[in-house]
Amino acid sequence: MSKTILIVDDSPSVRQVVEFTLTDAGYNVISADDGATGMEHLNGQKIHLIVSDVNMPIMDGLTFAENVKKNDAYAFTPILMLTTESGSDLKEKGKAIGVKAWLVKPFKPNLLLSAVNKLA
Repeated sequence: MSKTILIVDDSPSVRQVVEFTLTDAGYNVISADDGATGMEHLNGQKIHLIVSDVNMPIMDGLTFAENVKKNDAYAFTPILMLTTESGSDLKEKGKAIGVKAWLVKPFKPNLLLSAVNKLA
């Protein structure tokens, strides 16, 4: 059985590239265009990893990560932030929330896969 990864990003093109990269590597992918929609996918199904952007409308990625960690069923699900943000203050906030890795866009698919393989 392949592992399931939830992608949360408001950019359709980024979601498409990430989804293609991960499905090509054998992962099952679920997509959401913001944190609020991402929360709807946390409905009891097993999710092995969450890949989220930081800057999104409705619910940003750090707020989303906070909410994920408050959900007992997903509190230990690893979160990888895939974002244009590279500031140490946001990275530290993410780490304090429980974000396991931070990858800056634009990204190389092999780097994404390397991080995903370590976390999922």
